[in-house]
Amino acid sequence: GAMAAEQRGAGWEAVVRGGLRVLRERWARGSAPAALPVPADSAGGESALQALPIDVQLNIMSFLSPQDLCRLGSTSCYWRAAVQDPLLWRYFLLRDLPSWTSVDWKSLPDEEIFKKSFSEVSDNALYDYMAVYKRSCPQGRRSLKSSRPRYGAVTSFLQSLVTQTEPRFAMFGPGLEQLDISLVQKMMTCPEILLVAGLPHRQIHGIGSGVSFQFNNDQKFNIVTLYSTTSVERRKAREEQAVTVNKMFYQENGTVGDQQAMHYSVIAQVRNVCEVVDGFIYVANAETHREHDRQEELARILAMTDPALGPLNRPLLILSCVSHIGVRRIPCVYMAHQLQLNLLHQPWMMQDTVAETLDGLLKGIRWILEEANCKSAQ
Repeated sequence: GAMAAEQRGAGWEAVVRGGLRVLRERWARGSAPAALPVPADSAGGESALQALPIDVQLNIMSFLSPQDLCRLGSTSCYWRAAVQDPLLWRYFLLRDLPSWTSVDWKSLPDEEIFKKSFSEVSDNALYDYMAVYKRSCPQGRRSLKSSRPRYGAVTSFLQSLVTQTEPRFAMFGPGLEQLDISLVQKMMTCPEILLVAGLPHRQIHGIGSGVSFQFNNDQKFNIVTLYSTTSVERRKAREEQAVTVNKMFYQENGTVGDQQAMHYSVIAQVRNVCEVVDGFIYVANAETHREHDRQEELARILAMTDPALGPLNRPLLILSCVSHIGVRRIPCVYMAHQLQLNLLHQPWMMQDTVAETLDGLLKGIRWILEEANCKSAQ
């Protein structure tokens, strides 16, 4: 639970602190810049920076941003080779990863990359950490996305010929009920961020309701919010500090290999919703001081997105949510690994979100609308 998350966080920090020491030792042995080519454009001798001892060069580079490091690499063939050192980029990856606010199915770094300490990583078994960093960091994903060709005008014209229906998404998860501030209530009362375009209408008796929203004063979409219990039961449970039984699912026995596995199915009313929605929004509780059963959460996500209930490629947005800005959260990439999102087969994206301010919400909504529109176009 929370204690395990704290221990993991402390472990990552220890790895990062030891990173520079190991990098300096490795470079001091001459395993990196000593073998680098002498730049052809240095007829007048080495530059002042290049003339410094190797460990000083490394120390300076470790304080640069990855963007500045890439710019340094464009100045000469010596620095182009120097800035591509795998262990240097592994240091950047472990240092910066906890601060990233989003990750998706294409950019989640392999968990194996982080399991070994710096001292256990040999020159013969190095990943291309520079490529992993560029692919995984939010800035890199945005630049890759912006480089794709745009067909906005054509798409707009074609859409004008077709009667458009509102994309529908099923929203569920412990973050809807466990946080001190209601994410759904905030969404319905902050028109400057998200405009309510249609009054709530009952979808599932006692469990959920649907609300139409308008994104960027343009596209409308519908969210069917599914709760584990009724509002009366949730209020009573909070007053009595009791644990409620999730009425959306029922558990079935299952096996994976020789081991017993947790397996859920959804009740008939929820099944009816899952069969008609265009995607799913899972609200995860990312607060470190809460208890979490991520295996159970994964089992419920798999039950909702079961291919037997609809197309396999329907997008899943995971809002990694906390109540307030000051609440300590589990970093986004760690959350993705805890939930084992790499086991999912459909497109997914995890976005850090704050219920009090709705920070991060619009980025997630934009992603799932784009994915849903792409699927409908196909």
